[in-house]
Amino acid sequence: QVQLVESGGGLVQAGGSLRLSCAASGRTFSSDAMGWFRQAPGKEREFVAAISWSGGSTHYANSMKGRFTISRDNAKNTVYLQMNSLKPEDTAVYYCAAASGWAIATLEDEYDYWGQGTQVTVSS
Repeated sequence: QVQLVESGGGLVQAGGSLRLSCAASGRTFSSDAMGWFRQAPGKEREFVAAISWSGGSTHYANSMKGRFTISRDNAKNTVYLQMNSLKPEDTAVYYCAAASGWAIATLEDEYDYWGQGTQVTVSS
């Protein structure tokens, strides 16, 4: 059974940091592009960041550039999202996803596997 399990979410004050982790199991994701998306209450899910299978290429949504960093450890089948300088508008459920067959992917439709999400709440 393929699973992506996110962890590391929680409550943090504005300006603080969190590091999200996504552990994959059930298959090897080392050849897949990986990404993070988020969904705030009452809003559609949006792209946050993506990383290529090797980790050599990354892509970020404009509002996350300079604050978020995506990385991966293929030996551990894990992808990370380091979030710094958090703002109240970053409050959302954050989802990890895997896209097989893509060098890097930024669209939801390109992703085949999804985690259940982890809540991030940023207080002002």
